[in-house]
Amino acid sequence: MKLSRPARRANLVVHVAASACWLGLTLGLLALGITATTTGSAATVEASVRAMKTFADWLLLPLAFLTFLSGLVLSLGTPWGLARHRWVYIKFWLTLATVTATVFALRPGVDSAVTAVSAGGPLPDPGDVLFGPIVSLSAYLFMTVISISKPWGLTRRGQKIRTAARKPVDVGATGRTA
Repeated sequence: MKLSRPARRANLVVHVAASACWLGLTLGLLALGITATTTGSAATVEASVRAMKTFADWLLLPLAFLTFLSGLVLSLGTPWGLARHRWVYIKFWLTLATVTATVFALRPGVDSAVTAVSAGGPLPDPGDVLFGPIVSLSAYLFMTVISISKPWGLTRRGQKIRTAARKPVDVGATGRTA
């Protein structure tokens, strides 16, 4: 299935916008996490982790899934393919890993921080509010770089497809191409 030019462009706009929002949201979560771990004010810690929870609950997963799905549509609907170029393949798996980590690590860490701080206790583990955003931000920046530079060439599958497309046309007894 190949996307028409208008559909490809529209999907590309959605993908780039969602990816940029996901990256920016993660940068905001990191800023809030740093604030929560470095301030001496219990009120500021609570406000920071509550804001992190709001962003994680309402924005993070929708942006993550939109980025993943629009990237998948682009890869399957354009000549780049999902498993033809190493950079696309790596972005796919890295996006899937970060979405999974968001669901099973980042959000539960923020939830536990909010629960502890709301009960009047200290921030239980600074890693709960720092580790997820640091890892995610690093992954998103890496994916941005490889999206622009497109390194590493073709996968084995991509090389086979390219070789098959370049095979010479069979020439019959008349010397003409078939």
